[in-house]
Amino acid sequence: MSDIPSTKPYLIRAIFDWCVENGFTPHIMVQVDGSTRVPMAYVRDGRIVLNIAPYATHQLVIGSEELSCQARFGGVAQSLLVPMNNIMAVYARENGQGMAFEVKPGVGDVGVELHADTSQQAADDDVMGDADGEDGESQPTPPEPESPPPGRSHLRVVK
Repeated sequence: MSDIPSTKPYLIRAIFDWCVENGFTPHIMVQVDGSTRVPMAYVRDGRIVLNIAPYATHQLVIGSEELSCQARFGGVAQSLLVPMNNIMAVYARENGQGMAFEVKPGVGDVGVELHADTSQQAADDDVMGDADGEDGESQPTPPEPESPPPGRSHLRVVK
């Protein structure tokens, strides 16, 4: 009985499929350590949130031991590798519905913490951003530009 396979990869695939079929954006929260291959520039507090939607990834494989895919960060394609033990949660970005998992001992040192406020969650989830075109490339969402100061415009109407 000790060699029973984990249900975690099956649950992750099921929630991923549910998200895609219902028009939601599937995301995973990952505890980053030496066994994960993710762009370290996007890691915050030992964690990274990844958009794993079909339009944001290429060659996504949710296997029994690991999740792997290719994705673009800042316009540069990178191969990602995430062991199943490091996946802390899988959920829909739009409504936060999904499942959190216990991280196995020895994987990082941070417990599972999901935001109850979906607006904060959406801000945290913009690690990979939305697709920027027909080719399925994913880019980080740029910050909102500052609004110009009130007053008269510097533009003139030319006839």
